[in-house]
Amino acid sequence: MGDASLLRVGGIAAAWVRPVESERAAMLRAVVFVSGMSSLAAEMCASRLLEPYFGTSLFVWANIIGLILIYLTVGYYLGGKIADRYPTPRHLYALTAIAGVGLLLIPFIARPILRLSLFAFAQYSVGSFLGSMLGTVLLFAVPVTLLGCVSPFAIRLAVQKVERAGNVAGSLYALSTVGSIAGTFLSVLVMIPTLGTARTLMLFAVVLLAISVAGLGRRPLWLAVLVGLVLIALPPGPIKPYPGMIAERESPYNYIQVIQDGGVRELLLNEGIAIHSIFNPAAASSPDPRAHLTRAYWDYVLVAPYYNPLHAAQSMRRVAIIGMGAGTMAKELTYFYGPIPIDGVEIDPGILQIGRQLFGLDEPNVNTIAQDGRYYLRTTANQYDLISVDAYHTPYIPFQLTTEEFFQEVSQHLSADGSVVINVGRTAADVRLVDVIARTMRAVFPSVHVIDVPAAQDALILNSLIVADNHPASLDDIRSRMQSLRNPVLRDLGVQAAKASTAVQQTPGLVFTDDHAPVEQVVDNMIIHYLRTGQ
Repeated sequence: MGDASLLRVGGIAAAWVRPVESERAAMLRAVVFVSGMSSLAAEMCASRLLEPYFGTSLFVWANIIGLILIYLTVGYYLGGKIADRYPTPRHLYALTAIAGVGLLLIPFIARPILRLSLFAFAQYSVGSFLGSMLGTVLLFAVPVTLLGCVSPFAIRLAVQKVERAGNVAGSLYALSTVGSIAGTFLSVLVMIPTLGTARTLMLFAVVLLAISVAGLGRRPLWLAVLVGLVLIALPPGPIKPYPGMIAERESPYNYIQVIQDGGVRELLLNEGIAIHSIFNPAAASSPDPRAHLTRAYWDYVLVAPYYNPLHAAQSMRRVAIIGMGAGTMAKELTYFYGPIPIDGVEIDPGILQIGRQLFGLDEPNVNTIAQDGRYYLRTTANQYDLISVDAYHTPYIPFQLTTEEFFQEVSQHLSADGSVVINVGRTAADVRLVDVIARTMRAVFPSVHVIDVPAAQDALILNSLIVADNHPASLDDIRSRMQSLRNPVLRDLGVQAAKASTAVQQTPGLVFTDDHAPVEQVVDNMIIHYLRTGQ
């Protein structure tokens, strides 16, 4: 063969190789992007898997983020080692395929482990409780570690000339980061609210598995992708089965359950320790005023305004409820005080929707506002005779609603005869959270009283109401005022509340501020103390 023929053959070969190389480079970039996307989507889904069982405290997020970063770090190290030893695309796609299968299985493996945490918590088993939480996060160890291998492996495959190594590494890491950004916003803003946590995780797993199988070029492996699609299409089972559950939802803010027990509906959120709203459809139309009471802490909020000596009987003009829930407090206030304007602020629109559908939240005088409570106070000019803050549901308490600065803003929105009442969780023997919030309120208000609400003997979480206003009054004055109330139901509640009240004095100690409010630390210590001692 002559030189001309050799040149022609070489040219044809080069022309054929270039598209192949271009296709391989495109596949490599695609798997880097999808891997970055899947790793952050997995992190977002991890928080939602944990939320129904452990809540969303700072400590839970620290565990998730810290462990995910550890897995990625290990993956970066192993990825470089494996790439140097087996520098072929086939080995890279094998790793991402295994990661895809691992992500696909997580929703099914996680549920039995999470259910064990319920029994562990009920039996006060610290080891099992913390172990199940750690075990849940460890479910992500294998797939996330393998996803961490992708970037260094891809750089090893993509670098053809040493002088271009920096450019190649930078572009691939940038592509991975763009994928991570896409995974974060797609999962949180679109997919989890639309499809739910399990299906979101499975969909990312299927995409990762599909691109891995395409890179491996083995047709039988497409069966795994098909199985993944079938699993996504199957009707989802309950996330956390609960006796009497009649509704279950995931919102952008909470895992929501509604249970019905003997005709009474209860709203549970996330780990389900506390009851957030209660409604008895049969009692709603009863002519007996006492049938409209809940026999819980909400009832005592009705008499909180009378802790202010300037408040006249039945003179309620406007109320704000921060932490509206499904509307229990709004319904009670409307029944006993008439159709007064009530601004019900609830950060989660999903809860408000549940309230309208299942809790009879249809009073025309109630204005529901889907917004953060502190933001609402900062942006409204309304003055209130009563501000009820019911957003403190242990173990996850929004710190911005516990600080001295927040209570200063509350004070500015109280009328001259107005009061603020806060619901705070405690145990039978541990009132440290009540004490620090009462001390913080006392730094702002000249008059603060704590009502220890009576509760069932076997209740896990007890309640204290902290009532504050800008006009001091002695307990004797409060008791006398309660006894003079004309409404017999309110009079009985007021007398009980006054008997269970203590005045808060200014004392040295921790005061929560916007800069320093270690709420999670206080609550975590309470939980550990309870699990260890049962008190």
